[in-house]
Amino acid sequence: MVRVSSHFLWLAVAVSTAGAPAYAASLLDYVGECVPFARAASGIQIYGDAWTWWDGAEGKYRRGDTPRTGSVIVFRKSARLRLGHVAVISRVVTPRVVMVTHANWSRQNGERGHAEQDVTLTDVSPDNDWSEVRVWYRDMDGLGSTIYPVYGFIYGAPDKSLGRAVAKAHAAPELTGDDPDDVGALIDAYR
Repeated sequence: MVRVSSHFLWLAVAVSTAGAPAYAASLLDYVGECVPFARAASGIQIYGDAWTWWDGAEGKYRRGDTPRTGSVIVFRKSARLRLGHVAVISRVVTPRVVMVTHANWSRQNGERGHAEQDVTLTDVSPDNDWSEVRVWYRDMDGLGSTIYPVYGFIYGAPDKSLGRAVAKAHAAPELTGDDPDDVGALIDAYR
């Protein structure tokens, strides 16, 4: 009898739910859109285009303007992001610098869609409220020059204000790497 670890079994289910092949060895092997990836990586079960997640979380999950590991940051729809974008906070470095794990941002091997782990994202909003951010972009090997508008963060804890039970989200074990480069993230953010 072949024994399968619970981690691998969870990963196969999460990755197949995200739309990647069920045989993928890692959630980070995912290639596709940001929404299914964020759903699998965060455990937050919201559907629809990325920009709709903010309203979709109302009454289901708590929302706020402070990054927390495992929360999903929701980018607004804009000229550059017609469907918005969602990414999962993998690490909080400082109050204004975080790392995210997400999919479908930078090009890898000439194509979009790949997952990226522990990517620098920094708050550039004038009021330090995470309403505007810049994101590390592989093709530039640094923070991109575009400033993106953001709604805020969706937390994995359920919104209990409705008085009904909502399942708590569980972030993927691969959300952050074994040795993320906090110093590199700070250099990127303040360069």
